[in-house]
Amino acid sequence: MFARFRIARKLITAVTLSSLGLIIAGCEDTTTDGPKIDTSAPVPVALLLPKGSGDPNDALLSESLENAARMAMSDLNGVQIDLRVYDTAANADIAAAQAQSAVDGGAKIILGPLYSGSTVAAGAAVADEGVNVLSFSNNTSIAGGNIFVLGHTFENTADRLTRYAALNGRDMIALMHATNESGTIAGQAVNRAALLANASVMTEVSYPLTQEGVISAVPQVRDAIEETQANAIFLTSNTAGALPFLSQLLPEAGVKPADIQYIGLTRWDIPAQTLELPGIQGGWFALPDPDRAAAFEARYEIAFGSQPHRLGSLAYDGIAAIGALVSSSGRDAFTAQAITQAKGFEGVDGVFRLRPDGTNERGLAVAQVIDQQVVVIDPAPQLFSVAEVN
Repeated sequence: MFARFRIARKLITAVTLSSLGLIIAGCEDTTTDGPKIDTSAPVPVALLLPKGSGDPNDALLSESLENAARMAMSDLNGVQIDLRVYDTAANADIAAAQAQSAVDGGAKIILGPLYSGSTVAAGAAVADEGVNVLSFSNNTSIAGGNIFVLGHTFENTADRLTRYAALNGRDMIALMHATNESGTIAGQAVNRAALLANASVMTEVSYPLTQEGVISAVPQVRDAIEETQANAIFLTSNTAGALPFLSQLLPEAGVKPADIQYIGLTRWDIPAQTLELPGIQGGWFALPDPDRAAAFEARYEIAFGSQPHRLGSLAYDGIAAIGALVSSSGRDAFTAQAITQAKGFEGVDGVFRLRPDGTNERGLAVAQVIDQQVVVIDPAPQLFSVAEVN
């Protein structure tokens, strides 16, 4: 896409959440009670995976998700899980049928699927039986009813970064985002987070995800920053999109990292070559607790002989939450009230909790890129305050 900027070709190796199809549809925001469970027997849990689609990435990710789920099961203290694995072929109709089959076979809760369309279909199929779905999606528009999303969301990342920015005097924001669906959702997340953090979006520039679109947006945002005196610039694009191009063109146009704080809504350490980009030096981004993540990856590699897919940890977190619920809530472990407990859960990506509207909150660290290295400048919280639920 951006032929002029050669490093972009080298860096387009990460699979983005939008390209995985995690941003598709929406559903009604209601709540549901879960079925009663028998705590004296292993708890039947259905794991719905995208395996069988013919896409090698779906197969690789499915393997990581199942492996991580089984690793989590081995870490549960006194809780036995009867894990039942179902392949959905990344197809909504198959996901719905598999979800119904799982519940007919006794599953009390569903972990997965991955894609939004499959999640909506699976949730609808079992909603009348009161079974809740803990989806691997990051799409908050599908959350609600019996669907809870486990994925890392734009909203959560934007909240963390804007609060930190505002506390550090970077409360006048210039926002850049693409005009596609993912970019629009990202832009909305930053706008919402700014309001909650008492920060201001001084200017918002959107661009088509084309070379010409990005080039024309650069002088627009430069001029708007000069006019509004914005002291932070939020870039929502990732390495597979416009980030490499923007990181070169913005400083060249006079939007220098020494004068304005660059902030990224996506992971700037994935892939690792992203850290070499000139424009993000000194910039901030958010990530899960790196020590916990590293420990999980090391354990996984010892157990399975390979590195996990970067979304594999979601399955571990899902099983960890299920185990904690069974341990603390007994027969009522899978009710909406139990699932949305304010104290949350502890996973390999750090602490997290599920909200009554089906979205999630994750404890994230704020990091800065210094000399092409990731330096944590504000650690991830280790627990949640009950008073902070929103």
